[in-house]
Amino acid sequence: MTATTIVPDAARPLNRSDIRTLLLSALGGALEFYDFVIFVFLTETLRQLFFPPDMPTWLGTLQVYGIFAAGYLVRPIGGIIMAHFGDRSGRKRMFTLSVFLMALPTLFIGLLPVYAQIGIAAPLLLLALRIVQGIAIGGEVPGAWTFVAEHAPRGRVGFACATLSAGLTAGILIGSLISTAINTWFTPEQVLGGVWRAPFVIGGVFGFLAVYLRRWLSETPVFAAMRASRQLVQELPLKQVLRNHLDGVVLSMLVTWLLTAAIVVIILMTPTIVQQKFGIEPARAFLGNSLAAFFLTLSAVGGGLLVDKLGRGKALLIGSLGVLTSSFALYYDLNHGAHNFLPLYALAGVFVGVVGVIPAVMVASFPAPVRFSGLSFSYNVAYAVFGALTPPLIGYMASHLGGMAPAYYVMGVAVVGVLVSVYLLNTRQRFHED
Repeated sequence: MTATTIVPDAARPLNRSDIRTLLLSALGGALEFYDFVIFVFLTETLRQLFFPPDMPTWLGTLQVYGIFAAGYLVRPIGGIIMAHFGDRSGRKRMFTLSVFLMALPTLFIGLLPVYAQIGIAAPLLLLALRIVQGIAIGGEVPGAWTFVAEHAPRGRVGFACATLSAGLTAGILIGSLISTAINTWFTPEQVLGGVWRAPFVIGGVFGFLAVYLRRWLSETPVFAAMRASRQLVQELPLKQVLRNHLDGVVLSMLVTWLLTAAIVVIILMTPTIVQQKFGIEPARAFLGNSLAAFFLTLSAVGGGLLVDKLGRGKALLIGSLGVLTSSFALYYDLNHGAHNFLPLYALAGVFVGVVGVIPAVMVASFPAPVRFSGLSFSYNVAYAVFGALTPPLIGYMASHLGGMAPAYYVMGVAVVGVLVSVYLLNTRQRFHED
């Protein structure tokens, strides 16, 4: 079954209702992803507040990163559960539930007592709330891609998914800008004294606003048609995915690996790497990060437009080659004086826009009745594995390969993206077109 057979007018252009759906979905995604990543931008502050003052700095930082990683490790749990009900009961319900589950713990983190007030209970509560955040994001991202793809007419699925991806990356940009503003406008003592709570409280409040806005969204035409014609999957959706669509699972995991390499290394890890390894001052490091995140947000939409114009295979090929060359250029320059750090970081952000191509590849890898479950399982398991392994792996590579290690890792994964694009170009008929 394909969306083409379910939605008779699939070839129509985008209308006002489609645009409203895309905008509200992207806005909600930005607010939810901001809630998820603001944690990592405040790592040093959380270390000082939630762990004993006599704990070594390296150990406290490791503990905070461990709590941050916990959010990644539980993503498959949230994704599998929400996708199950998304395929059985409706996309919209899970789409709304995921943002609620993110807003609530984010708000509570901003209200938590710290170690000086309640001792060891403080980091344990922080861990518990981070786990809930991980469950929420596990359902949000694949659910959002499924939701907008099934609302979009044929020929606009790439743009629809990329708009949502741009919203998610805008959440990273917002987190980076707010963190920069707090550290610019307030002294470290003021931040530790209570200002640190503001980003979490703001994120929680705006998260509840996103819950309200999503009430105005309608169920996807694809799911509504399947329900009306009694074509919903009757058995466990994930069971059918693993039995009948393993090729789609493998393909989706490979492109998710490319996504994690681009986002985790170039966008999330590089600001810390350039400060610690290359002596870049924090203000310049975060300025570069903000530039990269800004251009990433714009280029993600461009990636979706390329999908609709050239096809998934060609768009992925262009993006993968761009990630390969721009990551090399960025780290080569860093290893030779960092004279062009800002423009090259911005350029790398442009090509990380391949994340606007990847969801269109995954959405097309599974038929509508099990799409949410197939996409969610593949994406979340791959992201949990590669997201958790990437930082220590790069640390190990750096001890043997030096300052170019992050670039070598990203380049290697980009080669995988090139191979996947070649596969797509030669197996077009095997994918479930919308």
